[in-house]
Amino acid sequence: MIKKFILIFTIKKIPKLSWSSSSELNLKPKIKTFFYLLLGLILFGIGETLLVTAGIGVSPWFVLHQGLSVNTGYSIGLSTLIVGIIVLFFWIPLKQKPGIGTILNTILISIIVDLSLPYLPYPEEFILQLLQSIIGVLIVGLGSGFYLIANLGPGARDGLMIGIQKKTNMSFSLTRTLIELSAIAFGWYLGGIVGIGTVIYALAIGPFVSLGLFFVGKYFK
Repeated sequence: MIKKFILIFTIKKIPKLSWSSSSELNLKPKIKTFFYLLLGLILFGIGETLLVTAGIGVSPWFVLHQGLSVNTGYSIGLSTLIVGIIVLFFWIPLKQKPGIGTILNTILISIIVDLSLPYLPYPEEFILQLLQSIIGVLIVGLGSGFYLIANLGPGARDGLMIGIQKKTNMSFSLTRTLIELSAIAFGWYLGGIVGIGTVIYALAIGPFVSLGLFFVGKYFK
């Protein structure tokens, strides 16, 4: 039991299922593949929004966007775009390939966040805020499992995770945790605001992505 638990959180390969695309550059995926891609991105967006409405800290990358905005005077939106472009440049030496999932990741998640903000809980008690933050990160991990296994192209951050994992052979869990902690450190140095929710996200997102990959790989064949 313990060995199986450890294996879940040390996954080093994204499962290939019957509905996984054979290539990230597939412009005509199966309906089932596209459905799971959209489902994953919607869950991802809802999870991110739950973290925002919990009110105890935003995601590590948002801290980085804040820090860049503070130092440049650019808006958060423009800072987000700049960081995204920089991360995509890192894909080149890592030999990562974009796809329709890469594009939809940027567009759909932003839409889901905007649409869900008015309807999700805004808890006032700290214990509920803490619980909501953890649930939010868990949902992001589950969404990541669906859309990464669809294999239609990862988002900027997930592509960085996959590329570094392939180069280092570290687990996805450890790779993602190190990336998120680096984003926190750099963002905080630039003046971004770090909260408890930020730390929860940074430490939990790697294991939860691994859990999402395992869960989808086992139960959605």
